[in-house]
Amino acid sequence: MRAVWLREFGGPAVLQAGEAPDPAPGPGQVLIEVAFANVTFVETQFRATGTGPFGSTLPMVPGNGVGGVISRAGEGVDPALVGKRVVTSTGGSGGYAQRVVVDAALVFPVPHALSLDAAVALLADGRTATGLVHATAVAPGERVLVEAAAGGVGSLLVQLAKAAGAEVVAAARGAEKLARARELGADLAVDYTDPQWTEEAGEVDVVFDGVGGAVGTAAFGLVRPGGRMAIYGLASGSWTEVSEEDAAARGVKLIRSIGDAAEMRGYTESALAAAASGQLTPVIGQRFPLERAADAHAAIESRGTIGKTLLVA
Repeated sequence: MRAVWLREFGGPAVLQAGEAPDPAPGPGQVLIEVAFANVTFVETQFRATGTGPFGSTLPMVPGNGVGGVISRAGEGVDPALVGKRVVTSTGGSGGYAQRVVVDAALVFPVPHALSLDAAVALLADGRTATGLVHATAVAPGERVLVEAAAGGVGSLLVQLAKAAGAEVVAAARGAEKLARARELGADLAVDYTDPQWTEEAGEVDVVFDGVGGAVGTAAFGLVRPGGRMAIYGLASGSWTEVSEEDAAARGVKLIRSIGDAAEMRGYTESALAAAASGQLTPVIGQRFPLERAADAHAAIESRGTIGKTLLVA
């Protein structure tokens, strides 16, 4: 089968398309014919440095989220699963390939009303956004700041916060991303590359910090006493440096975790159901053929992407 190999850490060009052995499902496992693979910012960092949650044994086929159709079921697995459309995490590797094997218990059936590419776009970002809104308990009438509001998670946070009754302030980079955030329902969109962006944004009750660095630190200064700041991403390359002591002094609650494995599964199911019913729409801004995974990584690192980036297997 065709796959994308990572044999050394470095720039996007280290991702090389090639052949890999066809996997076979063991007991309790299923074989999935991959249609789409998710590409995340965390994966670009891992490729570049070897750091992150995916281990560091090379060579490997990277990729942690896929969607496709189950073609074989291993021993002890309900044969009725064969032919079902599913999305799943792979455990950190193997996703940039035409076929993957995973434990049958890890798959999520894709609702009939939802396209497979949309389901893949929601697999990681949907559970994250849903969990963040739940953890911060966004309430009607609150002002909510969403950083990286045109990104995969941010675009969903704009929709979910608006649906919760909040006034949404979207922070993004560039006119195109600001326009997309407004289309998604943001009440106000500000460019965080403008030195005066915090004055335009104003005070807020909740911050969703997916950028980190100086942007995250500036956003912390906007949170009212009694507010919440969820720190979940570092698109800038570094985490927001806000201590628990600084937050407590201002009466701000910092949120860095959104739940255990069971809760995360529930958030994924909730996001898929919301999308199937038309209440949540993932933004798929870029698609690349599997063989061009390097280009997908380069696009994400250029900060020019909008919404989710997918590989088409």
